[in-house]
Amino acid sequence: MKTTYAIRQLVEKALYIRQLTPEIENEINYELTRMGYISDVDYEALELLMSEMDAGRIQLVPNT
Repeated sequence: MKTTYAIRQLVEKALYIRQLTPEIENEINYELTRMGYISDVDYEALELLMSEMDAGRIQLVPNT
């Protein structure tokens, strides 16, 4: 079984642009639903994203 860590890659994108866009959020939710579980690597990436958002370093972009 090949693991792609898709959620980690999406989090990396959000960290790079310093924004959690609706598109990235939807893709993360899709991957969580599709896989039905979360790998340790993806879980740690989501924890990092949440801590960066709590610290104000990542902006949540609202739906338009």
